[in-house]
Amino acid sequence: MSDASSNAVLYWKANLRLILGCLIVWALVSYGFAILLRPLLAGIPVGGTDLGFWFAQQGSILTFIALIFFYAWRMNKLDQQFGLAEEE
Repeated sequence: MSDASSNAVLYWKANLRLILGCLIVWALVSYGFAILLRPLLAGIPVGGTDLGFWFAQQGSILTFIALIFFYAWRMNKLDQQFGLAEEE
């Protein structure tokens, strides 16, 4: 395997690990906290409602937005690491 193709394989593996990690966090917050753990979080008040409802309404959306910025930041770091960064 050539050096360029092995570099591409490592880059793709790192990208897939990052995507999988982001999806796990998003699923945990949107499905786990908002649906599965909602009864456990119902007794914790947040902003006039309970924490489970907050995760279902605002928490999962805010987490998704934070994950977008995290993914962009981390991909820039990966691009620099593998020599694929955009020149300014």
